[in-house]
Amino acid sequence: MNFGLGVPNVGNFADPGLLVDLASAAETSGWDGFFVWDHLLYNKPRAGAVEPWSVLAAVATVTSRMRIGVLVTAVPRRRPALLAQQVATIDLLSRGRCVFGAGLGSIAEEYAGFGENQSLAERGRRLDEALTLIQALWSPGIVHHRGEFFTADGIELLPKPVQEPHPPIWVAGRWPNKAPFRRSARFDGVMPTHADHGHDSFMSPGDLRQIVEYVMTHRSTDLHFDVVMEGMSDGPEELDRLSAAYGDVGLTWWIEKLGWWRGGPADALARVAAGPPVTVGD
Repeated sequence: MNFGLGVPNVGNFADPGLLVDLASAAETSGWDGFFVWDHLLYNKPRAGAVEPWSVLAAVATVTSRMRIGVLVTAVPRRRPALLAQQVATIDLLSRGRCVFGAGLGSIAEEYAGFGENQSLAERGRRLDEALTLIQALWSPGIVHHRGEFFTADGIELLPKPVQEPHPPIWVAGRWPNKAPFRRSARFDGVMPTHADHGHDSFMSPGDLRQIVEYVMTHRSTDLHFDVVMEGMSDGPEELDRLSAAYGDVGLTWWIEKLGWWRGGPADALARVAAGPPVTVGD
C-alpha cells in the first residue's frame, strides 16, 4: 500500500506557495505521493484556481522521493501535444516520479464557458484519441496521426519522459458509469469516485471491490495495475486500520483527501505533518 495526498488547486488552496509548502512537508512526513487537482473555474468555497502542472514543476524541485501528479487532468480541454510535453517535462524534472491522471473533467462550464463542446460523448472521444496520441508521442519514432480531433504530421516529440514506456496513466471514472472503467483497463491504473459520495465522504470496501472486479474483467494483461482511491482519516492509526480493509479488495494507493470541507490550510498542514502509517509502502 502506498499513501498519498490529494490537495485542491482551488479556493483557499489556490496558492502555489502553499501547495509547494504542503508538498515539502509531505515528503518530510513520509508520504509516498502528492497530487493536485485540475480546474480552470471553481466557485466554492470561493472562486479561483491555479494551473496544476506549473505547480508540480515547483513541487518537483523541493522533493526527491514522492510520486507527483495531477488527479485528474481534464484531458479533453487540453491540446494533447502540449500536454504530452508538460508531463514529459515534469517527469524529467522529477527524475521519473510523475504520474499522469486522466479523465473527462467534472465541470461542464470549463468547456461551455470557453465555447467548447461540453457533451460527455464528445469529451469521451476526445479523451480516447488524446490518450492514443500522447502515448505515441512518448514512444520512440515518428508519429503520423490524423484523427477526428487531432493531427500529428510526421512528428517526433523530444525529449522523452524518463519512465519507460511512459509515466503511469491512471484513468478516472465515476461509478456506476461503466465506460470510464472499461477505458481504465487499457492503461496503468484506475481512480474511481462514486456517485453516492462527495468531498466529505468516500466509498466502502464493498463498493471498491465491485469496481475492481469490473475493471479486472476487462484487463487483457497481467502487468501491474494500480487501484487508487481518495479517502479520509484522522491520523496514522486510523489510516492503518482503513488501509488493511481496502488493501484486501485491491487498493494499491490511498489518497488522503484534503480541502476546505476539513478546514483551512493550517488544518491540512496538521494532517500532512501527522503522516501516514509507519509501515509505508515502497
